Amino acid sequence: MEEQPKRIVDTQTFLPVLIDLVREGHTVALTITGHSMTPFLVHGRDQIRFCRPDHPLKRGDMAFFRRRNGAYVMHRICRVDGEGRYYLVGDEQTVIEGPILPEQVFGVVTQVFRKGRWIGPGDFWWDFFAGPWLSLLPLRPMLRRVYGLFARMKRGEPAHADRKG
Repeated sequence: MEEQPKRIVDTQTFLPVLIDLVREGHTVALTITGHSMTPFLVHGRDQIRFCRPDHPLKRGDMAFFRRRNGAYVMHRICRVDGEGRYYLVGDEQTVIEGPILPEQVFGVVTQVFRKGRWIGPGDFWWDFFAGPWLSLLPLRPMLRRVYGLFARMKRGEPAHADRKG
């Protein structure tokens, strides 16, 4: 079977179609764009499958929602308050966004296609980012620098190499 070419479509045009499918009870897939969910999900490489939430979401769930300004965002829930409002953060970020009202959430991620395979709850990396990584929120900048240092050393670059960007 011939592989279909990837097509890039404007989010404001495409996502409402997917949201309608989700509201009808379908699970849909989407390639990740943006860098806020790095290191778990990588822009252009990874995909998500999401569906309509059928239960109250909890800490660690990846929720797809629409901001009041119309932007579509998929981030991880780090806290739910006593009124059922959500506070979310990207895996790359340290600033928590919220409150997000339940009616702003239209999808919950059920699986991700990461590094060439579909994974979900129960997978080590899924559970790590849904649990311990959330608890390390204040340490993320330092952990990313340490990871970058080791990655450069693995590639044979000097540890003190200036990052160009």
